[in-house]
Amino acid sequence: MFALPEKESRAPSTCPGPASTQDLDSNCGDGLERECSRKPDQKLPELYGVGDPTAGFSSNSSHLSSRGGIIKWFWDSAEAGYRTYHMDEYDEDKNPSGIINLGTSENKLCFDLLSKRLSQSDMLRVEPALLQYPDWRGHLFLREEVARFLSFYCKSPVPLQAENVVVLNGCASVFSALATVLCEVGEAFLIPAPYYGAITQHVCLYGNVRLVSVYLDSEVTGPDTRPFQLTVEKLEMALQGANSQGIKVKGLILINPQNPLGDIYSPAELQNFLEFAKRHELHVMVDEVYMLSVFEESVGYRSVLSLERLPDPQRTHVMWATSKDFGMSGLRFGTLYTENRDVATAVASLCRYHGLSGLVQHQMAQLLRDRDWINQVYLPENHARLKAAHTYVAGELRALGIPFLSRGAGFFIWADLRKYLPEGSFEEERRLWRRFLDHKVLVSFGKAFECKEPGWFRLVFSDKAHRLCLGMQRVRQVLEGKSQVAEDPPACQTQEPRDRHR
Repeated sequence: MFALPEKESRAPSTCPGPASTQDLDSNCGDGLERECSRKPDQKLPELYGVGDPTAGFSSNSSHLSSRGGIIKWFWDSAEAGYRTYHMDEYDEDKNPSGIINLGTSENKLCFDLLSKRLSQSDMLRVEPALLQYPDWRGHLFLREEVARFLSFYCKSPVPLQAENVVVLNGCASVFSALATVLCEVGEAFLIPAPYYGAITQHVCLYGNVRLVSVYLDSEVTGPDTRPFQLTVEKLEMALQGANSQGIKVKGLILINPQNPLGDIYSPAELQNFLEFAKRHELHVMVDEVYMLSVFEESVGYRSVLSLERLPDPQRTHVMWATSKDFGMSGLRFGTLYTENRDVATAVASLCRYHGLSGLVQHQMAQLLRDRDWINQVYLPENHARLKAAHTYVAGELRALGIPFLSRGAGFFIWADLRKYLPEGSFEEERRLWRRFLDHKVLVSFGKAFECKEPGWFRLVFSDKAHRLCLGMQRVRQVLEGKSQVAEDPPACQTQEPRDRHR
């Protein structure tokens, strides 16, 4: 991930307060309600920022076009920590002092379940149609299974239709394709910030589309508000600000459950956001890639496809993938659901470059139709393991007196490390991140998600117990000012795989 240069706008002397939506859940975050009320002398927050990811670009290659130079620049600008990690990955036997990765949002808890299911005989099928050019939207048998799968798990009021499904190699491709077919060069999408920073690259590389960040802050203004809460008022202010700068906004991106916050929008909030978009004739792209990774039973997650009425179905586009919910980020399967046939056809044309092999399409269809395995084996066990790992990391943070935000969804905790930044600057945030890396633990810093408050970090907990415990031991060493790099994990109470599902 990378930090982007951008134009920023500060709040006016008075600004509308957040709309009341829902009470904070009991597990929203330890200490945040107490610590995130704005002090009298505290600056008002910036409301929005117009991203210009190539503002600092300069090409040093005579072999590339200007477009090729920008594409290479994105690669070169990628977070150095991840390249460092791949050169020094932790291995329990071969490299015990290597880097523990608590920065990449991947579910590494259920390989035993997945490998067993993907190795069964129904997955191994080869026939001529699977080796030939498919319908670029995806084989009909897979699109039918996707429609049935989403109808069931999204709890849609009416069955979803296969003709509205397009299959691509991951949600990154869905973002890229939608940006290219919906926007002219230089146009923009609104996106609540902090957000998953790679979306900047997804929408820019092909489509040259910008993002207008709708800045959220940690302030809690009353019993019916929560940290980093998105409201229609904030969307309106950001849209007006972008328009005043001559930026044409074509759509709104929503991530639900949200990354990196783990926030979940209520049905009423979703309805309000969709009504806002309809008023301004904006497309809405809803990324629901974590929809089956809600591990707290008390959390009432609702898909946008479960709403009785979409205000503007022709401009509402939903994406999902197996990368997160099924721990298959390397398999590269994603899907778009849209009732807009022009959009579906345009995206399908780009599937010539973003399609899946026929063999993978067969495997995905077999997996998605196995409702018994999903409901009785995989989801209960996956949720139990996620909850156990989350409980461990949350306990470690509480022991350190660190406030955090986590609402029982996704693979990460949004931790408030501002007390370790005496001056409260992004330079200090970066130095703290570097100290973590020097102590062989990779985490993600807030600026990479376009968070406007220095000191927030994302910690991924969806990993095996021994790596998670060792990673948190190294985090503790950094925060307590110790210099030794831990190699032996301490005793840990996270839950290892249970034999009954091996």
